[in-house]
Order: sequence, then structure tokens, then C-alpha cells
Amino acid sequence: MKLTPESKVLVQGIKEPLGAIHAALMKEYGTNVVAGISPGEGGQELNGIPIFDLVEQAIAVVGAIDISVIFVKAYSAVDAALEAIAAGIRQIVIVSQGIPPLDMVRLIRKAESTETSIVGPNSPGIIIPGKLLVGTHLSQVYTPGRVGIISRCSTLTSEVALQLTQAGIGQSISVGIGSDAIVGSSFVQWLQILDEDDNTEAIVLIGETGGSSEELAAHYIAETIDKPVIAYIAGRYAPKEKPLSHGSAIIGFFSAELGTKTGTTESKIAAFESAKIKIAPRPSAIPEMVQKVLKPPKKKK
Repeated sequence: MKLTPESKVLVQGIKEPLGAIHAALMKEYGTNVVAGISPGEGGQELNGIPIFDLVEQAIAVVGAIDISVIFVKAYSAVDAALEAIAAGIRQIVIVSQGIPPLDMVRLIRKAESTETSIVGPNSPGIIIPGKLLVGTHLSQVYTPGRVGIISRCSTLTSEVALQLTQAGIGQSISVGIGSDAIVGSSFVQWLQILDEDDNTEAIVLIGETGGSSEELAAHYIAETIDKPVIAYIAGRYAPKEKPLSHGSAIIGFFSAELGTKTGTTESKIAAFESAKIKIAPRPSAIPEMVQKVLKPPKKKK
């Protein structure tokens, strides 16, 4: 993804409750929110943001758009994303949760054929502290710095960012890849991006039970990533006799019941330990572990 403070941002579903709140918060943070989409309500404004019925109408007025943030209801979210792709938008963040899996399969195929980057669904989006907010991250817990965060869990993302900030450790970027069963971008893709990012010196990866994305990430880190990575896997003390609420966690639960070796908290922790990647026992331990792998800041001449 190409993300700068000048990036033009569109909000699809701007009159949805979450869309209205976070469009205003994004704009207040300094994000260049240029338009919103709400079919049937074109011609209005919300917090100084012009509203259009269709994406192509917005583009005709404000010009090419870099990023769309989608807040529309789950069963309409993929249609909204496909409309954005058809209009030439190549970076999409989907905050909506509970999108039908087959809809996501259809969207991912279209995204691959058009070289479109998808973050989400069920994602808080992306924040570059002090520069750009696209999504629902709690901006007040972030501060600019050198640590990149990649996470599947929105709440834990904020918790870890706050722990780092309180310890005097700033963040270069924070990305919530989403916690639905099928998501558009993976840990592996974002690990590659942050490994190549000049502003990121260390990476914190926050995973949870369910799915196999953490196991794949552990293998990829061991084989490819040069920067230090600290991992935290939620669910160590979760009850094992019942599935959790996230779609991927439910899938992982039933996979474990059938005897497969991935999807459990234990399998994920074992994968990181096998790859010799440091694992935090709890979120509050992350700042101290990160501090040990960060290089001292360069002194100004």
C-alpha cells in the first residue's frame, strides 16, 4: 500500500453510525477525507465532507481517490468494494464485519486480477501515527516511533499500542488485518511490507487462536524477515471446550477437534518457538522485550 498524509480517502457508508463517527475522527486527525458515499443522500455534507450517491460521481468532482474505507452493512460491503475497484481505487480498508465467506472469495479474486490491496474485513484499518488514520484505531494511544504493529485483534492492538506509548516507545505503523474467517491481506504480506519499510525497526505481531495464519507467519519470519519480531498470541488461557466468537477462531476450534495440528494457541506458540521468535507471555511484557531489540536512537548533531 502507498500511504501518505496527502492520500485522498473516501468513506463508503459515511451515513452509517460507525461511518459518520469515524469519518469525522479521521478528518480531525488530519487524514485527507475528500468524500463520502451514501446512496440516496448525495448532495449533502457531513462534517464538511461532501456526500455522493456513487463512487464515480465522487471521483468526477474530487479527482482520483487513493483509499476507500468501507463501513456499509456486511451483505453490501463486497458490492461497495467492487464499486470502488471498478472506479479505479486500488487500496481498500473494510471495517464491516461478518461478510459472507463466498462474497470475500469473489472479492479477493477481483482484487488479485486488478492488483488491489484489501485490508479486512472486521479490521480497525491502518494508522501511521502523527500522519494518517484510515479506519477506527484509537489515535490517542499512539505516538510516532519505530515499531510496527500487525494484528488480528482490534482491542489488543490498542492495548499493545498504549503499553508501548506509556513505555516511551513510539510506533511507525499499526495494521489490523481483520479477524473474519477470510481476509484480504495476511500477516505474511504485511511482514514483507514492514521489513522493507525504512521507518520500521522492529515488528510486533499479535495473533489469536483459530486459523493457520500465525503458523505461516512464523515460518515466513524465520526464512525471510531480517528485522526483530516480537509475537503475542491471545487465547493461552481461553476455555478449550468451546469455540470463540471470531469466525477464524471457530474454524480453528473445529479443526482442532478433528485432530489437525494448526489453529490452537499451543500450535501457534510452538511454531514461533520452533522458529526461535520471541513470544511475549502477556501484553504488558511487550515493551520491555521490544526495548531490548531496538537500536539506540541516533543522536542529533
